Amino acid sequence: MTFFGKKVLDVGLKQFKNIALVIAGTVLIAFGTSVFQVPFDLVAGGISGIAIVLAKISPPYLTEELYVALTSWGFFTVGALVFGKNFAAKTFISTLIYPLAFSLFYRLSSSDALGGIFKVASEEHPDAALVVASVFGGIVIGAGVALAFLGGGSTGGVDVAALIISRRFKRLTSARAMLIIDAFVILVGAVLIGDLVISLLGAVSAFTSSVVTEKIFGNGKKAFAASIVTDKAAAVSRSVIENTKRTTTLVECVGGYSGEKKGLLMVTFDIAEYSSLLSAVLCADERAFVVIHRAHEINGEGWHGKTF
Repeated sequence: MTFFGKKVLDVGLKQFKNIALVIAGTVLIAFGTSVFQVPFDLVAGGISGIAIVLAKISPPYLTEELYVALTSWGFFTVGALVFGKNFAAKTFISTLIYPLAFSLFYRLSSSDALGGIFKVASEEHPDAALVVASVFGGIVIGAGVALAFLGGGSTGGVDVAALIISRRFKRLTSARAMLIIDAFVILVGAVLIGDLVISLLGAVSAFTSSVVTEKIFGNGKKAFAASIVTDKAAAVSRSVIENTKRTTTLVECVGGYSGEKKGLLMVTFDIAEYSSLLSAVLCADERAFVVIHRAHEINGEGWHGKTF
């Protein structure tokens, strides 16, 4: 096999692996939300949390299942219009798979489906079932998000709103915007549900999810460094700065295979900014070559000498 043929094969296998990871992660997220969170009204932010809140103020025939589909495709459409085809391509798989998988598991979570094997609610131990749903829902969803990240994908959804807000308010990062949105959804859910215990367990589920994502994807590390090789260094740098509020370092380089002049951007970022960073890069240059490194230690302004 020629060098070129081997390179094409390696790229193809890597793309297949990444797509498989994104699909597996999306299915896990759908399983965690539909089986553990929605049946117990555990509002933990995200699309499922929005669906629970909307279902509470709607007629009975407008279910969480319907709102998940409408919200998923609504955010996808807005993201495609605002951020372009590159962002749409990156989030298409999750947007397609998530509502379908959610609908399947949502129906399987009833006591009539498959002998009730996926039904977590228990008449004998209702309180224990609620706690189990909160913790295991967070674990499953966190694992799903981590797998999607490892595949280089994005879960889309509320990420779109966070990116738009961060563009409008320049001092607000997309990660903080996401936190604000999720907190608002949880707060509204607490008011509508009127049960403090359920509301707190929803927050516990969200916290568990973030911890699991960090442990699996980041191996316990919160900081990362990205090396980005691109023909559109200025555009990529501007997009990264605007969307993540992280500064970049630009180094001129030459492609070893092509011999062409390129730009090498170096960026340090937090795990919460991973998805928005990739989106920012792809929006500016869909052909950019991105390598992510876990950072053991980062010293300098903005990081305060943290060790991760």
